[in-house]
Amino acid sequence: MRRLLIIGMGAGNPEHLTLQAVRALNQVDVFFVLDKGEQKSDLARLRKEICARYIDDPSFRTVDVTDPVRDPGVADYGARVDKWHRERAAIFDALLAQQLGEDDVGALLVWGDPSLYDSTLRVVEHVRALGNVSFDCEVIPGITSVQALTASHQIPLNRIGGAVHITTGRKLAEGAAQTLLSERDNVVVMLDGECAFKRVAADNPGAEDDDVEIFWAAYAGTEREILLAGKLSAIAGEIERVRAEARAEHGWIMDTYVLRRGSGD
Repeated sequence: MRRLLIIGMGAGNPEHLTLQAVRALNQVDVFFVLDKGEQKSDLARLRKEICARYIDDPSFRTVDVTDPVRDPGVADYGARVDKWHRERAAIFDALLAQQLGEDDVGALLVWGDPSLYDSTLRVVEHVRALGNVSFDCEVIPGITSVQALTASHQIPLNRIGGAVHITTGRKLAEGAAQTLLSERDNVVVMLDGECAFKRVAADNPGAEDDDVEIFWAAYAGTEREILLAGKLSAIAGEIERVRAEARAEHGWIMDTYVLRRGSGD
């Protein structure tokens, strides 16, 4: 039966791959590489670099796949994402049938880890639901940008006995921050294209009791890594500026940050 491997490739550093991931790479006959356009060509290039670096037998094939664009005409965010996932599923359904033999192994390399703010596993479930092609699936976990961030800043993710909440910039912008930022909680924010941390900074305008800290990283764990940390009200503007400059220079940016109150433990 066809096999599909979903391999977490880490946060952008080829050395983030686990030994399990390297073993999995060497089983693959066909790699499916999503093409997200010229601005994000680095992402596809890194996937191919990883294959060249770790695979012993170069007889594998690479199939480039044009990633569908989320339809801006669908107003509801959830409906828009679901439509996008189903469009992706239709593409992969055809690819598995046409590009993968009955006894072949195909693979998708997923940035970070497939479990954290990534659509691949949901898309695979849509493919299964179509019922057109039978395949086994295995997921190989990877290092996330959250882990890379905390390693680079040399901080634990949780306070002693404290909670960790992982959310998106969209949710933070909706006003959830003040509820989440209780004294001992840590808020991890991903997918923040609009610098939603500015709202938190505006709600904490540098008063003496302002103790919201931010630990921010772009391109975490890679040669391009940028790290900033400090009182949010003091450095929010600098993060916004640095982020814009990095995105303009490279054509894309992946950044993650942790918000917490006080120095704590």
